[in-house]
Amino acid sequence: MNTRVLLVTSALVCASFSGFTQAQDTAATQNIISYHYGMPLHVGKVLELTEPDTLDCEVVTATMKYIDSQSGQPAELAYRKLSYACSYQN
Repeated sequence: MNTRVLLVTSALVCASFSGFTQAQDTAATQNIISYHYGMPLHVGKVLELTEPDTLDCEVVTATMKYIDSQSGQPAELAYRKLSYACSYQN
């Protein structure tokens, strides 16, 4: 009986930790703006450009962290582009 209670309790604890981690990831990505065509950008300084690693030539979602030239605050923008692998394939 005690083993069953221990297993159920540990399963619930693991489930709660995974939910907490997902909640933190969602909160971190809420500040990312998705770029759309014609959107005015006020980029003062680019801080970081990232994209997922892939060996195939495909469209990926990249992110740009930058300082907004109007507000002076850091911002993050997601946009679609061809992967770096396309530069090396014929």
